[in-house]
Amino acid sequence: MKFNFSDKVMQTIIYCLLIVLAFLTFYPFWNSLVISFNTGSDTSTGGITFWPRSFTLENYEIVFKEKRIFNAYLVTIARTVIGTLVSMFFTALFAYGLSKKGIVFKKGYMIICIVTMYFSGGLIPYFVLVYNLNLYNTFTFLIIHGLVNVYNMIIFRTFFQELPDGLEESARIDGCSNFGVFFRIVLPISGPVVATLALFTAVGLWNDWFTPAVFISNQDLIPLQTLLVQIVNAGQTATLIANLNTYAASAVQNSVTVKALQMATMMVATLPILFVYPFLQKYFVKGALVGSLKE
Repeated sequence: MKFNFSDKVMQTIIYCLLIVLAFLTFYPFWNSLVISFNTGSDTSTGGITFWPRSFTLENYEIVFKEKRIFNAYLVTIARTVIGTLVSMFFTALFAYGLSKKGIVFKKGYMIICIVTMYFSGGLIPYFVLVYNLNLYNTFTFLIIHGLVNVYNMIIFRTFFQELPDGLEESARIDGCSNFGVFFRIVLPISGPVVATLALFTAVGLWNDWFTPAVFISNQDLIPLQTLLVQIVNAGQTATLIANLNTYAASAVQNSVTVKALQMATMMVATLPILFVYPFLQKYFVKGALVGSLKE
């Protein structure tokens, strides 16, 4: 394919715009990472841009030695892993049921589900419901909150509906029950859509700070992102520094500042979920196109 002069000019402009956009998107994250590896006293003098001027791991040592952060990290990992597995299981199972023909009140179930996508009872009625169910301030609530995502359920259902009927009929002839067909036939060939929706769910659970902030008051159950919001708050940062151990308190006096501590905590909260993305990227194109093509 040959490009004329105008095509080359337009292509150059598009590439330049994409480079500028990529830089504007990536630089704030990179600068935060650089600051987290720079001594706080040196950072306070300004001029830290692309590389650490006074490299140190002191900020991360303090972050990981703070018991509240370590405990919040464990809560976040447990909530993300368990919550994603449980959500994928129930969402896929619900979608598989609705994908079958002849289900009684099938349209009624779908209407009820879709209504919840646009309307909710509000935060206060939801809080009262959670409290009356004795789920307030419990880890169980962090898992079952948003257990079945209607948007993901619709994507699952569309994918299941496109599977050939002969596949399930063959499995049933071989003696599979309904659960056997689901677990041994349908789920194994649903890898792309499961991987894509699992990542979306995991990222949502990992980044969710608002729900625990409203429904969790026990500090032992506070996830990392909620704690990070408290740390970014000036008053909570002072409390955190006051609670640091002897080593950390000494380091604070020497070189660690509030800003350096905030950047290190933010990196600790962000990097793990970013490392997951490359391993699931190959499923994205196929998984994201599920339901978009009709034959």
